Amino acid sequence: MFHRSDRLLLRPVWPEDWKGILGEIADQAIVRNLASAPWPYREDDARAFTQLPIEPLYPRFVMTRADDACVVGCIGIDVLHAPDTVDTANTVELGYWIGRDHWGQGYATEAGRAVLTIARAIGHKRVIAGHFEDNPASGRVLRKLGFTATGRRLMRHSCGRGEEAETIEYALDLTALDDAEISPMPAVAA
Repeated sequence: MFHRSDRLLLRPVWPEDWKGILGEIADQAIVRNLASAPWPYREDDARAFTQLPIEPLYPRFVMTRADDACVVGCIGIDVLHAPDTVDTANTVELGYWIGRDHWGQGYATEAGRAVLTIARAIGHKRVIAGHFEDNPASGRVLRKLGFTATGRRLMRHSCGRGEEAETIEYALDLTALDDAEISPMPAVAA
């Protein structure tokens, strides 16, 4: 599956993407805000990530700038990992990261809108997302996307930190939104 937004191309992660991904994510300031990426992040980690199987109901994308194919980050939806969330059958989890050189340019919001459009087209009804308490920039992105805080604060393990950290949980009901509220551009499936 592919999606073209104003400035980004979201496409499946391919094995040859490992260098571009490694070049953007191998930064402790990024990895410490992710649940499953280890620190230090090495070539083997990038290669393993690009070899993960493609799951049609849980797409994962590399974000590239549309004009020059420069890797900006990664984004995707996955099986819900919050163990005590109600209705896990209809709920997915959004995750993303942006390379440091691309922070503050609106790429996370733009890619998030695209992925929410795709999640809704696939038939997902509800999306959960969260951020570590000491990463408020991610919370601003989630609120721009229409997420609201659930009021839950959870302890979640961060491989990059090597410990648990407090996470603020957000949710978005995709069935309550119309298409214009999610994304101005339709998804393109391949």
